[in-house]
Amino acid sequence: MSALRLARPEEAEAIRALVERAYAHYIPLLGRRPAPMDDDFAARIAHGQAHVLEREGEIVALAVIEDRGGYLWIEDLAVEPALHGQGIGRALLAFCEARARGLGLRELRLLTNERMERNRAIYAKAGFAEADRREDEGFRRVYMVRHLEDPAGG
Repeated sequence: MSALRLARPEEAEAIRALVERAYAHYIPLLGRRPAPMDDDFAARIAHGQAHVLEREGEIVALAVIEDRGGYLWIEDLAVEPALHGQGIGRALLAFCEARARGLGLRELRLLTNERMERNRAIYAKAGFAEADRREDEGFRRVYMVRHLEDPAGG
């Protein structure tokens, strides 16, 4: 699988379109647009937070991450719906882990919606544990954390 790379400014619209496709099926479940659909992707790109995976010249996956000092925050992971089940989500999570380790961070954190049971199961299988549940901005959010083991064993 190709490596993720930083998104370029001219790709903001293609990223927005990918996120629209990736999250559209959640609108009926939530009764509103999921928060990632309304992110400012131009700003994410400008801050070096948006990373994309391309196939045949098309953006097929996105990871939006932030170094928050003590941990790596995963703001958004999106995969082209037609490509689900091909290991792209696992590759995105592996990228996030590698980035965190490269920054010397020992923790990954993210949130998902309480109703997004499939996502919660995927994250749990990837080693994330639920840390908190609360309502923010009208969303019932589940905060999850994954502690990274020290490769030196310490």
